[in-house]
Amino acid sequence: MGRKKIIAGNWKMNLLPGEGIALVNQLVQTQVPEGARVVLCPPFIHLGTVGALIHEAPGFYLGAQNCHQEGQGAYTGEVAAKMLRAIGVEYVILGHSERREYFGEDDVLLAKKVDRALQEGLTPIFCCGEALEIRNSGTHVVHVARQLEASLFHLQAADFEKIVIAYEPIWAIGTGQTASPLQAQEMHAAIRTLLVSKYGTQVASNTSILYGGSVGAGNAAELFAQPDVDGGLVGGASLKAGDFAQIITACSAHIA
Repeated sequence: MGRKKIIAGNWKMNLLPGEGIALVNQLVQTQVPEGARVVLCPPFIHLGTVGALIHEAPGFYLGAQNCHQEGQGAYTGEVAAKMLRAIGVEYVILGHSERREYFGEDDVLLAKKVDRALQEGLTPIFCCGEALEIRNSGTHVVHVARQLEASLFHLQAADFEKIVIAYEPIWAIGTGQTASPLQAQEMHAAIRTLLVSKYGTQVASNTSILYGGSVGAGNAAELFAQPDVDGGLVGGASLKAGDFAQIITACSAHIA
């Protein structure tokens, strides 16, 4: 079984309910290439509505932007993984650089969130990546390896196979600056090599690794053409139906 091509749209904290409905109504007109998946990750308040709108749209899946590490309890303002699963959510973004930076989420906490998400039947889209100073110091591969080892490598192979990895160079998020296709491929290949050393060739070959640094309609095709780039975690461009549709279409030429 080959690895999946995945285009995930992270709406972040954007769009009012009517705006979200309008966006999804446009997006579901897009033909998702066979063998690809489009995962829409809106804010929590949109999940029920978006889930209903994409229910019969081939190739579209529902994702959340976060979940709590505990199953339930007195955690005001938080949302449990089993609550997400109960309303049809299938994917959850964990470890996004904004969660790490603004909310202090560390590798130990993220390991617990990964475990909880898997326990409740969600597929984690686990984010890893480096800041500009780490990239400039030349230690970016080691830095990302440490993130993966600390948050994911406690998993047995059977559970790790349910993980999607998203590499996000933090210096290229929301800045308009993008890692070159060769830079993206270099890091994705390094991640896959690390997975081979931990879990073996078969698991590594079947793990989808998405690129998450300012993916847009203009650069998606070139990024997705790289052999170890299996799609994208898309931010701002996922809020524009035309741009996101082009990104979805761009992955069609690169499905084995």
